Amino acid sequence: MTTTQKQAQKPSSGIKLPPPQAINGGEAVAYAMRQINPEVVAAYPITPQTFIIEKFSEFVADGIVGTEYINVESEHAAMSACVGATAAGGRAQTATSGPGLALMYEMLWVASGMRLPIVMHLCSRSFSAPLNILCDHSDVMGMRESSWPMLIGASPQEAYDQAVVMPTIAENKQVLLPSANVLDGFTVTHSVERVEVLPDEVVKEFTGEYEPDIWALEPGSTATFGTLDANDYYFEHKRQQVEAMKNSLEVVRTQLNAVGELTGRPMNLVEEYLLDDAEVALVVLGSSEGMVRAAVDEARAEGIKVGMLRIRLFRPFPVDDVRKALEGIGAVGVLDRAIAFGTPGNALMQDLATSTRTMPDRPLLMDFVYGLGGRATPKQLFRQAVDEVFKMNESRVEPDEPAYLGLK
Repeated sequence: MTTTQKQAQKPSSGIKLPPPQAINGGEAVAYAMRQINPEVVAAYPITPQTFIIEKFSEFVADGIVGTEYINVESEHAAMSACVGATAAGGRAQTATSGPGLALMYEMLWVASGMRLPIVMHLCSRSFSAPLNILCDHSDVMGMRESSWPMLIGASPQEAYDQAVVMPTIAENKQVLLPSANVLDGFTVTHSVERVEVLPDEVVKEFTGEYEPDIWALEPGSTATFGTLDANDYYFEHKRQQVEAMKNSLEVVRTQLNAVGELTGRPMNLVEEYLLDDAEVALVVLGSSEGMVRAAVDEARAEGIKVGMLRIRLFRPFPVDDVRKALEGIGAVGVLDRAIAFGTPGNALMQDLATSTRTMPDRPLLMDFVYGLGGRATPKQLFRQAVDEVFKMNESRVEPDEPAYLGLK
């Protein structure tokens, strides 16, 4: 399994859930998209995103959804089509991976700058060259500053749950930003697991209809979209995006709680594991959670007080939640699945360092790079990371350079 599955509680809403399905993460996302039934989906197929688009295009061809599906010539065109559709008053979604995200990079900023609540499902993939289609977080880190709230799931179940909640975050009037549902390529997109889905009518009621206050094709509208800003108000508009990102954090928390009540599967901004009495901890993103848990369990059996923290909400980074979770922890190993070339710390390490810098007794930090290009990282390597962090906690000396797990 991609992650240790949580025991689902009985939904507090009293909803009777349909029988669980054996589907992969890509199909789970497509299933949620079918239930949401957006006005427009525009996408260009790219591995490992293809399961999402293939399955959803079947729903379109069979007349199950009323979505206008646009087969575009590139990912840049896909995001451009979503920008136009959303500005015109419609609900739009897309999906992509790695190089596809890079090709639409300009339009990521256009979408957020125009405050258009597009939903994108990002199936994480490495960047070429050398050519590689497997999972790491290079693409995730490449869009982290583009003013998109980003949720990173760890399993097909979470990919579905997050796909359901994404429109309610993006379209919230205090947010109005495009938002990304991130699922690890192959590990989540292609893994078949038990997935519990909500009834169609429950999803439709939860997500509602997209009702923009202003849109480009509104009769009599005097609004302008995508106009030249120059130096008159560009600065102010970017500052407004800062506030929107701040607002999105509590909106995400509220909406995760709401969907958790419907499903009986609580979801938090960060997921803690055995941190209450921990002396050291590992921090991770995405589907590696399950293997890290196994390493933590093994170390615990040997008397090492270690815990794990998984970051679900990557942007905006949940600083207060992270600080609270790591309070009293002596040393932390940060697991980065991407390299930030030319900087002393990789992306997640940078977030942890800035988040903990003002803590009265901040934990020592050690950066680990792992799993690039889909490199398998077995439990023994994460167990090795636990030992290294434990040694750092005893010596109270932080290393200057990251360590590389599983490097030949």
